[in-house]
Amino acid sequence: MAEPLRPFRLRGCGSPQKFGVAAGSLRGLLRKGCRLLQLPLAGSRLCLYEDGTELTESYFRALPPQTELVLLGPGESWRGCASDIERLLAAFCSQQGAVVEAARRLLTDERAPHRQKLLADLIHNLSENILAEDKEDDKKWFEGLESRFKNKSSYLRHSCESRMRGYMREVTGFISNVHPAARDAYRGIIDLMADKLKSVKYNGCYFDRREEEEAARLCTAEGWFSCQGPFDRDDCPCKHSINPYSNRESRILFSTWNLDHIIEKKRAVVPELAEAVKTRDGREVNWEYFYQLLFTLDNLKLVHIACHKKTNHNLSCDKTRIYRKRKQTHEIS
Repeated sequence: MAEPLRPFRLRGCGSPQKFGVAAGSLRGLLRKGCRLLQLPLAGSRLCLYEDGTELTESYFRALPPQTELVLLGPGESWRGCASDIERLLAAFCSQQGAVVEAARRLLTDERAPHRQKLLADLIHNLSENILAEDKEDDKKWFEGLESRFKNKSSYLRHSCESRMRGYMREVTGFISNVHPAARDAYRGIIDLMADKLKSVKYNGCYFDRREEEEAARLCTAEGWFSCQGPFDRDDCPCKHSINPYSNRESRILFSTWNLDHIIEKKRAVVPELAEAVKTRDGREVNWEYFYQLLFTLDNLKLVHIACHKKTNHNLSCDKTRIYRKRKQTHEIS
């Protein structure tokens, strides 16, 4: 008895056009597809559009109706829906307008929410002047900003510097909680930290795409930033990413992202610093360790606002690094 016909959506490798084809067996579907797309039957095969899984007869029988499939000719390969995105990006350098149009055609018939978001983000970013750096090349990006900012990197560098200055103010403002007998020592450490921050221009290079070597841990030279996720997970579960250089809307949205202290600044690092100064008992406080926790990527990660946990991280400073040995001096008799 012949298997009942079931409908499928079929497309060729590298083509966004889809066809409705009904078949009761894998062999029957393959034969119809090859005839429709004018491919040789020998060496051709069918796979899932979603992830590139090649079909067997038993797998085919388990597929629900209207599953999207790709027909591959001899020598062709398909790694899933990412292949569409890769093809679009490969064409970006020379045919940006064509890339946007192709992405829009794909989006018209796209149903999976994750792929819809990828394509929508791609269209959004490619439609803007991502690679422009100077104000005269992308005036819309600078709308609402002070006239002193002449390029995108200078503004984002300033934004990062402002965050670091804010952290410094919090450390300075904590002095009222420090034991009176230890306040002078605490002020001395604040001065050392402030001098170091000034010497590195308040670490503004973390968000300057032109400072590739310094910024590599957070972004690429093109300015893409990825959410590093909740502190107790390997990465961001939603795969948030953003290019604040791409357009004005992305610049504004990026300002809502947080530089999250893994070992918390207010609950752990600053109180531990104050306690270390109070109980140092002749020991030298390792202020550079606290500096790393407060102002550097050793303890900071970039997090989308939705992934920024406001609860207590329950992490503390490394007790073995709070103090350091004083340098020994030897007199020559």
